[in-house]
Order: sequence, then structure tokens, then C-alpha cells
Amino acid sequence: VQLQASGGGLVQPGGSLRLSCAASGSIFSINDMNWYRQPPGKQRELVAGISSGGSTNYADSVKGRFTISRDNAVNTVYLQMNVLKPEDTAVYYCNADIKYHRFAAGRDYWGQGTLVTVSS
Repeated sequence: VQLQASGGGLVQPGGSLRLSCAASGSIFSINDMNWYRQPPGKQRELVAGISSGGSTNYADSVKGRFTISRDNAVNTVYLQMNVLKPEDTAVYYCNADIKYHRFAAGRDYWGQGTLVTVSS
């Protein structure tokens, strides 16, 4: 199983970006899917999460600006980021709890990270 993240880049303050993360490989089902970020010199933090049923949760710092969504048909999670601020600059990682078999326990998988830089 692999997670492939994309969509990062350089954007001006107030701008928008959309991150995508596609899961591939031997997948039976995907439970929670999350986006984390790690700002320069800081620890990784949870940005947003979405359950298999569509329930979402957000860090206080991104509420009202970021939206997490998923397309179960293509095993992909998205993060729409609006009104970006310099403090949103970080490497963004996707994470998912994935079962490869009906009777197997879920395992945690991580994408490779995509850099988002918010700067004028």
C-alpha cells in the first residue's frame, strides 16, 4: 500500500491550494484519513481528519479556512486550503488507516509529504 501526496507549492498570503493524496495497492477498506503538517523547526501536528463515514475534525488554527474531503471510489483524500497565512508554511503529510483484507487489522500508512510555502 502506498500513499501519494501532491498539490503543494508556493502561494501568496490569502491564496488557495488544494492537496490530494491517493492510496494505492492492496486495499480492502480505508478508515480514518488525515492530514498532518510539520512547520520548519517544529513538531508534526494534526491539521484535519475525516472518517470513513464523512465526519470531520480540524485544528483550531485552520477552522473556517481548510476543508477536508474524500472520494472513496478512488481512495483519495483532499485538503482545500483557503486564506493561507505564512504560518501555514509546512510539509504536509497524509495519513490513513488501511485494511488490506476483511479480517486484518488496520495499519497506519503515511504519504511522502508535500511542501506548502506561503510567502509574498
